[in-house]
Amino acid sequence: MQHTHLETLLHRLRQLRETPNGKPYHVPKLWTGDQTGVEAVQPGPYYAEIVEKILDHPGSISFDRDQNRSWSRHAVVYNLFVRLSTAFDHNLDGNIAVPPLSSGFRETGTILKAIALLPYIDSLGADTVYLLPLTSIGMVNRKGNLGSPYAVKDPFTIDPLLDEPALGLTADFLLKAFVEAAHLLGMRVVFEFVFRTAAIDSSWITDHPSWFYWLWETEAAKAYGPPIFDAATLNTIYEKVDKHDLHSLPAPSADYTGMFAPAPGSVRIEDGTVTGTGTDGNPCLVASAFSDWPPDDRQPPWTDVTYLKMHNHPDFNYIAYNTIRMYDSALENPDTFNRELWETIASIIPWYQDNYGIDGAMIDMGHALPEQLKKRVVETARRNRPDFAFWDENFDPTPDVRDEGFDAVFGSLPFVIHDTVFIRGLLNHLNRTGVALPFFGTGENHNTPRICHRWPGMETGRNRAAFVFALSAVLPAIPFIHSGMELCEWHPVNLGLNFDDNDRARFPSETLPLFSAYSYDWNDANNQQPLNTHISKILSIRNRYAELILCGESGSIILPYVSEPDLFAVLRRNGNHALLFIGNSNGEEERTGTIEFSFADATLRDLLEQQDHEVAEHRLTITCRPGQCMLFELPRQN
Repeated sequence: MQHTHLETLLHRLRQLRETPNGKPYHVPKLWTGDQTGVEAVQPGPYYAEIVEKILDHPGSISFDRDQNRSWSRHAVVYNLFVRLSTAFDHNLDGNIAVPPLSSGFRETGTILKAIALLPYIDSLGADTVYLLPLTSIGMVNRKGNLGSPYAVKDPFTIDPLLDEPALGLTADFLLKAFVEAAHLLGMRVVFEFVFRTAAIDSSWITDHPSWFYWLWETEAAKAYGPPIFDAATLNTIYEKVDKHDLHSLPAPSADYTGMFAPAPGSVRIEDGTVTGTGTDGNPCLVASAFSDWPPDDRQPPWTDVTYLKMHNHPDFNYIAYNTIRMYDSALENPDTFNRELWETIASIIPWYQDNYGIDGAMIDMGHALPEQLKKRVVETARRNRPDFAFWDENFDPTPDVRDEGFDAVFGSLPFVIHDTVFIRGLLNHLNRTGVALPFFGTGENHNTPRICHRWPGMETGRNRAAFVFALSAVLPAIPFIHSGMELCEWHPVNLGLNFDDNDRARFPSETLPLFSAYSYDWNDANNQQPLNTHISKILSIRNRYAELILCGESGSIILPYVSEPDLFAVLRRNGNHALLFIGNSNGEEERTGTIEFSFADATLRDLLEQQDHEVAEHRLTITCRPGQCMLFELPRQN
């Protein structure tokens, strides 16, 4: 196996024996060990030693590209936002600088530091790294001091701010080294791709104005925002969508649709403004995006991105729920497809396969792509890589999504697992229906509140995070570690879903880590013992019982009654093999409860703490510390 990019990186690092200015460069001890705190290092030798160990890794494997996609079902995922997850205040001045330090190394996250973090990720028990978007970012209406990774300037160009100027190697080169390093450690790499939106100043705009929506530059357009529907129309919309009747969906008012212009004949980008000129000589502007569903969502427009125009139907030249997600049935006509755009989108993943050797893709807003386009994307990517995995940002793991060729969905777990009533409802439903498609086993991602944000108080948040991760790990789901969760991070990355007005006032968008420089508390992990050991222990047990836990058949997820409501129990059964989870959902107080069994007497050993517990006369009484969880293998029944 060739590792030319990683070997070249090692050569460059060995040339940097000392930082040019001799100033201390600090890194978290957790990056290479199990202790919190920081240490001063020389960055060249420090990173060189890590890369050397990766190159010498005895477990190096070559993935069989002809195998099926079962690896995705068995994956354990670490979700890495490179720009954030590997950011650190290396000079300890209390600030994350955006320009590189005088040494030529960056404090914002870089691909070099992501390579250095791979052994740490491996130690947690993860075998798949899922990277949030890495592509170049637009400049117009940029959010924060770094911009949104979803404001894609060019999907074929890697963000240059992910390099390390001291190395003289491009971000593109380093990304190839990253994938080589991950594969050497036996880890697969999944990229997130953004196909539904683009930056306002996308590199495609000047050559392909018909791929975008445009507004006449008028006084009326200054009030542009999501269309407003009256109550009766909203009721009709909801009723038709609920019935999957997408024929003649109610359109926005003529005043709204009249703001939109045909694609201009020419486009120029000047002084941070994108302007088109129509065939009649009148100016027009790119229409910014907004949350299209529900149709009465009052989020402000997403000023830095615009929707790509997937159809050319003259009656649907506007942005609304029925052109962006709940496509009106009139748009099923192949004559309306914006085919050149579709073909370009379908070519993106194969380009990344050829250039970087990636193993899978998460499709951002996959639920808002035309079904025919999604199938085209999947089919094109799998022509030469039948093992290539596809994940969908979809909350419902339905057979329809599976039939589109997807291997997993994001799912609804982060929205229900924090309330035992809601999670009970979901698990009872899955026990009746079975699990059609794996979903992510997590209590948070970059768009939702952190677990420790939901449960203020460091000890309470840590206890809740421990409970949520253990519970999700025993479900027929893909364990998903949102980077920072193991550190008990509480600060939201983005205010996407399930936040309120108080949150929006407390965390202005320009200060959010999705848009601006920010670092996790790698130093002392919020004065809490990190959850690293807890996570790796649970994942090790899960691996031993993988066949049982991954069973998603109906009847395989049973919720036994426990006398104490805060103690939540899940019985996983596959034939006569059973594993029992019991956890204290209360992050502040100890709880004691009783559970009954069909067998009369037995000694059950907690697999997590290796303590014995006695079942006597069919009853087991359990006392759990705040957030404590227990796992028991039950006696096999004849």
